[in-house]
Amino acid sequence: MAILITGGAGFIGSNFIVYFRQQYPNVKIVNIDKLTYAGDLFNLNEIKNNENYIFIKGDICDKDLIEKLFKEYDFSGVIHFAAESHVDNSINSPIEFINTNVFGTFNLLDVAKNHWVSSPHQVKQKHKQSRFLHISTDEVYGTLGDKGLFTEHTPYAPNSPYSASKASSDFLVRSYCHTYGLNVVTTNCSNNYGPKQHDEKLIPTVIRKALKGENIPIYGDGKNIRDWLYVEDHCRGIDLVFNKGITGETYNIGGKNECNNLYIANTICEILDDIKPKNTSYKEQISFVQDRHGHDYRYAIDASKIENELGWRANENFESGIKKTITWYINKYQL
Repeated sequence: MAILITGGAGFIGSNFIVYFRQQYPNVKIVNIDKLTYAGDLFNLNEIKNNENYIFIKGDICDKDLIEKLFKEYDFSGVIHFAAESHVDNSINSPIEFINTNVFGTFNLLDVAKNHWVSSPHQVKQKHKQSRFLHISTDEVYGTLGDKGLFTEHTPYAPNSPYSASKASSDFLVRSYCHTYGLNVVTTNCSNNYGPKQHDEKLIPTVIRKALKGENIPIYGDGKNIRDWLYVEDHCRGIDLVFNKGITGETYNIGGKNECNNLYIANTICEILDDIKPKNTSYKEQISFVQDRHGHDYRYAIDASKIENELGWRANENFESGIKKTITWYINKYQL
């Protein structure tokens, strides 16, 4: 059995590959990644010499390459992480997000459909169980006020070029299920954190800036709220959906850890004050910068569907997960 994992050198993808390799050592994993600034093969050092792991440097927008890989490895699964994901970058250069997130997803779906399905809703016998899992985001649902949670039935209302491109890809995935009978499942997750996240993201930025004695930038008044999910908990959820989810269904995965950005920064600073103390508190480095354009106020996930139907639970709360995360980054930055 061979599966294709896209974007596996990125933050969530690399954590998932290492997790999946431990759970299913006999499954061949082919990881395709373009190795943009957000992808780093260092994230996969643990398994780079594993006989059932193959890395391909390539672009999911290259249909000829995707077709070649399907013919060579006869994939029975696709787990699709590859995406441009930084909201600020989508505001400055939206075309990259349309290309990768929309056109790239279309390429993968179309090649998988052609390989697995002989005609609409006539799946080839050999690929009756072959499945396409699409990793999406809670940002497709837009923004929340002080109350309420995103469910799988929340109407889409994306507010940035990034979330609009992910919403578009979600709809493409849905269409290939309903039109062609492709076996698809989708997950929409809340904000991930943990080891191997790119330095540009909020939590690595706070840790790095704090350790270097630099200003810790917080957008606006720091009151924007996110639901934080430890990356290994997310990996377990993806595994469950891939193996046990119902075809055509969407599963929201969230950590039930709602925190605003200022709380995140203060918590990290308090932990650093304890484990790497200096003359003054790291909190004194917190500074406020101009808010992001169109900055959504609050995201929060209702994960009851995956909990009740598939038995998933988050193992980490924010306080336990952030301590593990800080320790990993201290070792990375060696500061």
